[in-house]
Amino acid sequence: MELVILGVPLLALVGFLFASYSIVANDVIQTLGTFLSSNAKRPWVLLWAYASSIIIAVMLYGWFAYDGDIAFGRLNRIPYPELGIQWWHVLPPLMLLVLTRFGIPVSTTFLVLTIFTLTGGAATEGVLGDMLLKSFVGYLVAFAAGGLVFLVIARLFERWVARTQGQPISPVWFVAQWLSTAFLWSQWLMQDLANIFIFLPRETVIAPDGSVQVTFSLGLIVFATVLMVALHGLIFASRGGEIQKIVLTKTNTVDPRSATFVDLIYGLILFYFKELNDVPMSTTWVFLGLLAGREIAITYVASLRSKGEAMFDVATDVLRAGIGLAVSVAMALALPFMATGAFPDIRQQIFGQASPAASEIVHEGFAALAPPD
Repeated sequence: MELVILGVPLLALVGFLFASYSIVANDVIQTLGTFLSSNAKRPWVLLWAYASSIIIAVMLYGWFAYDGDIAFGRLNRIPYPELGIQWWHVLPPLMLLVLTRFGIPVSTTFLVLTIFTLTGGAATEGVLGDMLLKSFVGYLVAFAAGGLVFLVIARLFERWVARTQGQPISPVWFVAQWLSTAFLWSQWLMQDLANIFIFLPRETVIAPDGSVQVTFSLGLIVFATVLMVALHGLIFASRGGEIQKIVLTKTNTVDPRSATFVDLIYGLILFYFKELNDVPMSTTWVFLGLLAGREIAITYVASLRSKGEAMFDVATDVLRAGIGLAVSVAMALALPFMATGAFPDIRQQIFGQASPAASEIVHEGFAALAPPD
């Protein structure tokens, strides 16, 4: 008989614990990295309290505005496993802890959700393909946005930031950065909370019109919120850990003035794709695309670092993301095989039948890339 704690099976609770810590610890570079680096002299407890207040606000918003769906629709096409959480579902977030320890940024969406989509049978056919497509389009949109914005502002703005490093900064910039961080952090939570809450039991109702409503119990949400806030304290106490070094290698990211622009642009891109449809996507790919476009634009316009160094930096980030994707797919194939002796049908699960979401992603993504009339 399976052990149940607070109404949650033990393996599900273990998976949730690993995911709650490892996903944020790995993704801290893209959401709170600039916030941590540009506020390095402030007490970590203050920064933790600020970020935790946003977590609580997002949870309340999900409960009231989405009728108890704290995954914000991202689990509509990924049902809870019929046989419950198995040991192979728990290993990906554990592997994520190891990768984070070595400072390797990976897509937590692919690392955690791939095994659920590949073993979900007919219910999840085509979901992984839509996730890949949406993430790839997200990278392109973010790359273009970062490149275009910083082509315009880099020559004057980034040079000014670099020239005035070490001088007193107006409090207005700190207010702007804290507000942009709140916006970005909330958008990231709405995108990626699905990667954490996928381990917890939920009720799924399919209406006659085909719409899906996912609901988590109030007690489970309160418990999960308290636990997440506590685990975040460890991340803030370590100032982001090894993974934080990726942010520190980018131009001017420790300055609240540059950090404000990065956070605001990234938050707006996540908001756009969140509203596009309910398909989960890799926020890591979006973030790396934004940094790549920004870094190349700054290098060619403001000449704040060598072109070779910037291109190597961008290529290294892409390689790391590729390694993370390869690890995700390999684990999603190997772990169920070890348990059942059968490989998931990866071709069917990626491509499935023609997906309306896929055409919508391509159309709207390229619309976002197109210049205005």
